[in-house]
Amino acid sequence: MEQRGAYRPTPPPAWQPRTDPAPLLPDAEPYRVLGTPAARTADADLLRRLHAELVRGRRYNTQATALTRQGRLAVYPSSTGQEACEVAAALVLQEQDWLFPSYRDTLAVVARGVDPVQTLSLLRGDWHTGYDPYEHRVAPLSTPLATQLPHAVGLAHAARLKGDDVVALAMVGDGGTSEGDFHEALNFAAVWQAPVVFLVQNNGFAISVPLAKQTAAPSLAHKAVGYGMRGRLVDGNDALAMHEVLAEAVRHAREGGGPTLVEAVTYRLEAHTNADDATRYRADTDVEAWRAHDPLTLVERELTERKLLDEEGIRAVRDDAETMAADLRERMNQDPVLDPMDLFAHVYAEQTTQLREQAAQLRAELDAAADGQDDDPEGAAR
Repeated sequence: MEQRGAYRPTPPPAWQPRTDPAPLLPDAEPYRVLGTPAARTADADLLRRLHAELVRGRRYNTQATALTRQGRLAVYPSSTGQEACEVAAALVLQEQDWLFPSYRDTLAVVARGVDPVQTLSLLRGDWHTGYDPYEHRVAPLSTPLATQLPHAVGLAHAARLKGDDVVALAMVGDGGTSEGDFHEALNFAAVWQAPVVFLVQNNGFAISVPLAKQTAAPSLAHKAVGYGMRGRLVDGNDALAMHEVLAEAVRHAREGGGPTLVEAVTYRLEAHTNADDATRYRADTDVEAWRAHDPLTLVERELTERKLLDEEGIRAVRDDAETMAADLRERMNQDPVLDPMDLFAHVYAEQTTQLREQAAQLRAELDAAADGQDDDPEGAAR
């Protein structure tokens, strides 16, 4: 006899995924162009531009590293070996788009048009980023890992709500993918379908921690499907492949297709920074193996094989890079003019009572010190 009021479960309907995951999954192998038949039809002007920027970027890295040894920079995180990622990220953006770099992405910032010396201001130990973010649509270099990613999503989402034709491209290292900001940014970007591109430069190590100890995912690009966005896996040392993949991702975002996560498989040929000893956690043989896949060599080989670049052309590009390096040296050897009153600028939109009192006190002390020097110029000289 059936019990009155007994619960009789109804079978649930067959579950279907909201989105077919197949189109979101990356290829099994990193996408490449250089060294394949597809490179033979690549635009010659684009190849030359990529080559020139790579040569300039390599020289910028070596010069900035030398400046740390001379005490002109507090620290420099070199991107030698990763120049293809940096250059392509800057070149695929339109004027109105925004770049959100990490601390290692100085080359992308310079390629975007920011003054090379201003780009190094933060790494020199100055209190501000060194350049006006609005002038070139470049956010400040981000030292904390991945904190720039939610900012990129917010800006891109706001631009879309306003109807502005703006795409944000946010750069991060493989170590940054272990941060909560990475998860939050990708989740919101996919839910909002924000016009943003995430470029992960997987250079093998988060300082001394190898990728295998950071994630068990098949690739970092595979993380995209978990958020409902496309993932792309690309050879980060192939400048042509990088430009193609990033340009397509930016176009996809601009046309309303939503975000893309791009993983560029590359390698940091030099130490994490000048304060790091990379020999403690990686073998020289691994570094040399990656030197054979140098992004600059790959582009130069393609250009010379297609007879699009000769020795004279190579020399001209290198001479231009040397001119840039000489200007950088000269200007970085000039001591910056510092104003102590800047301590109170840009803290609040309107200064608080306490800040005004402190500023007035400091101004009085500076004026008194200046008056003392005027009264005793010989003593001041001593």
